Amino acid sequence: MIQVPFPPSRAALLLDFDGTLVDIAPTPESVTVPSGLKEDLLRLKDLLGGALAIVTGRPITQIDHFLPGVPHAVAGEHGVAVRKSPVHDVDHRVLPAVPADWLSGAEEIVARYPGASVERKRAGMVLHYRQNQDAEPAFRSLVGDWVAEPNGFRLQDAHMAIELRPLGVDKGGAVRELMAENPFRGRLPLFVGDDVTDMDGVRAARQMGEMAGSFLMIFLMQPHSADGCMICRRDMDGAPDCCFQSYTSARRADAACWWFDRRAV
Repeated sequence: MIQVPFPPSRAALLLDFDGTLVDIAPTPESVTVPSGLKEDLLRLKDLLGGALAIVTGRPITQIDHFLPGVPHAVAGEHGVAVRKSPVHDVDHRVLPAVPADWLSGAEEIVARYPGASVERKRAGMVLHYRQNQDAEPAFRSLVGDWVAEPNGFRLQDAHMAIELRPLGVDKGGAVRELMAENPFRGRLPLFVGDDVTDMDGVRAARQMGEMAGSFLMIFLMQPHSADGCMICRRDMDGAPDCCFQSYTSARRADAACWWFDRRAV
């Protein structure tokens, strides 16, 4: 358990989805939302004065499907799309198109390796090989021929996948964009994630917290097991009044959580 060094009135909670709130599933659409998660997140949002957001690699429409009416704000596709509040329209960045031959090459590999898949996104794609790991060498050979950066993209490894993402767009930028808006503005960001794609968000939250003099960073790490990682603020009589627990049955006993408070340095 980690004691948060500031009250909920000063905090903003920014959460990854896959691997943090829900278990990683064989396919993006087959995840299961744990019982009680929505209710706990709504309770947290109320304690935080609304300052709760989901920052994910998924499209915003999928978060609306799995967590309808829960987050105040959502950043989807690592910040390609951002909805700053339930009443705002989704803001989309102007981004380069994925070359057609890249997509066709990936689909040819999928046809040869049943279980492998291509997840198309508005500005990129994810090559999944979790269901057929024999596809990994073929995917890596394919992306090795792509000239990603001159075309405005970057390649990044993920959980049993290779992701093609637009340059200059990441979860760190999404965190900064959301933290500039009410009800997040002026609060200290708490970012919770589990994957290398979350590290940009972790770094942004850390930098913003450092400027304010105090911050908390939580990163749930592999390997998988069965205990929990919880952050909790206690009130004056010692009773917990603001808690978040990783809901994944995966990254727990060996979860690594770091607490940073510059006043203690």
